[in-house]
Amino acid sequence: MTDYSVARRNMIEGQLRPNRITNDQLLAAAADLPRERFLPDAVKSIAYADDDVPVGGGRYLMEPMVLARLIQTLQPAATDRALVVGSGRGYGAALLARLVKSVVAVEADAALAGSAEQTIKELGIDNVQQVVGEMEAGAPASGPYDVILIEGAVREIPQAILDQLAEGGRLGTVIGGAPGTLGVAHLVVKEGGVTSSRPLFDAGTPLLPGFAPPPRFMF
Repeated sequence: MTDYSVARRNMIEGQLRPNRITNDQLLAAAADLPRERFLPDAVKSIAYADDDVPVGGGRYLMEPMVLARLIQTLQPAATDRALVVGSGRGYGAALLARLVKSVVAVEADAALAGSAEQTIKELGIDNVQQVVGEMEAGAPASGPYDVILIEGAVREIPQAILDQLAEGGRLGTVIGGAPGTLGVAHLVVKEGGVTSSRPLFDAGTPLLPGFAPPPRFMF
């Protein structure tokens, strides 16, 4: 039988700290939050593996190190309002909720969203609003947001989501590469009404559905 408390501690010491995760609040949240609760029974035993974990429907829970590095780069603050896009079974939203004022989590798969909402409720986390809808549209009605996390890889960040960043806001995601190649994690910031992006590190994060770039017309 898996001792999840030991597995959680090994994740912190073997995956997060060696990969420059130094935010004490983030480390404390990761050490406290039971990652296995956000997974189907069949894969709970690999909840803390150094890899993306399938959660059903062709979707994955992001690798611990990649998710933690993205969240740390977003520099979440206690007064921030956050948006999580592609929230799946809710782990990323629950983790970020420990660090910010409020989280809106958007998920297109109603079954995943329902599981997330139930788990988050059971864990007593009361600052996450779960929304079922098109992930690439974000949640403009509750924006703008200081922090946006796209919890998976995308080919291109939709302008609709970029428009939901508040002034001074930060967005983190993985931009997927060509088939067979690694993607690259990116940080996007909004300053003076203009967004700019910079690459952070390589990541093999699976692509989220629904984020194909618009067709480019050839003349």
